[in-house]
Amino acid sequence: MLKEMWELLVEFAQHSGIAQFFAEGGWKNVIMIGIAILLLCLAIFKNVEPYLLLPIAFGMLMVNLPLGGVFEKTLDPVTGEYAYSGLLGVLYVGVKKGIYPCLIFMGIGATTDFGPLIANPKSMLLGAAAQIGIFITFLGALLLGFTNAEASSIGIIGGADGPTAILVTTKLADHLLPAISVAAYSYMALVPVIQPPIIRRLTTKKERQIKMTQLRPVSKTEKIIFPILVTTVVCLIIPDCVPLIGCLMLGNLIKESGVVPNLVNAAGNYILYIVTILLGICVGATASAEAFLNWETLKIIFLGVIAFGFATACGVLFGKLMCVLSKGKINPMIGAAGVSAVPMAARVVQKEGLKEDPTNFLLMHAMGPNVAGVIGSAIAAGILLTLFG
Repeated sequence: MLKEMWELLVEFAQHSGIAQFFAEGGWKNVIMIGIAILLLCLAIFKNVEPYLLLPIAFGMLMVNLPLGGVFEKTLDPVTGEYAYSGLLGVLYVGVKKGIYPCLIFMGIGATTDFGPLIANPKSMLLGAAAQIGIFITFLGALLLGFTNAEASSIGIIGGADGPTAILVTTKLADHLLPAISVAAYSYMALVPVIQPPIIRRLTTKKERQIKMTQLRPVSKTEKIIFPILVTTVVCLIIPDCVPLIGCLMLGNLIKESGVVPNLVNAAGNYILYIVTILLGICVGATASAEAFLNWETLKIIFLGVIAFGFATACGVLFGKLMCVLSKGKINPMIGAAGVSAVPMAARVVQKEGLKEDPTNFLLMHAMGPNVAGVIGSAIAAGILLTLFG
């Protein structure tokens, strides 16, 4: 009797998750669990992009606990496509089909005021200039041996737009999704750390002290026409932008119309946060030891810094050009807000302006290029999908 009980206990132990840590390659799972716990600590205790980093890290934790079966990926020999099973595998369909990123864009649109951009259309140029960092990094990734599709997915990190990065990656190079998603959201959280040194290095004290005139009031009619016009024009030129731009502008039209307050609340709160949880935990579930612990991941993390740095620098340098052309009426720092990390990048510009002059308020001026960056990153994504999708 005791012998049988002992054999049962041994068999149970051999089939436990703990035993798998001692199997071949089990040490990789231990490392990934450690990385997941580190990301959880950063999200909870350091407030590093917690809304997405927390579910991403927990999804990473769940998938690397051996034998959990929450995310299974098998190749269908007939169709050549992957089939997904398990709880997170079923939910991952929303990521794979591009549903979650587009719904998040709708929520972002419902919480975004395009008024500063409408009041100063020139700021659209600053949002466009910041996207140059995407294409510079694309070329850098090609030099490091990545394919066109992979380089496109890596370059989009420079847009500082997590949902767009995830959508492009799932369409072009889904095997890079774990590294790109973690890099994209980590660098978005590090905006207040990365951007200020670049801004100060590329601008003079006199330029940073430039005060800009107050923006004109924007009518309700203008705010209603804007999302309809942008959707029509942009999507006719670049049809692959329809999912992202369409959802972004739908959310904004719901907000600006003023006739459906319950939909504004649903899109900007309930749907946005529910989908954020689903997107985060599913993306984290792709970060298995095999997919994450490789040299490509290190290259992507390195290129992510380059992408974000070049995006910021291009925005500032174009801001300097506009400063010269406007005879000193435009503060070049607002070009740094051309990346689509809303509203963090705009707040960085505001903070840098206050350091030089406590009476210099640049937040609303920076919000123009900031929201333009959201549109710009979606357009850049559409171009890359058109070329390499």
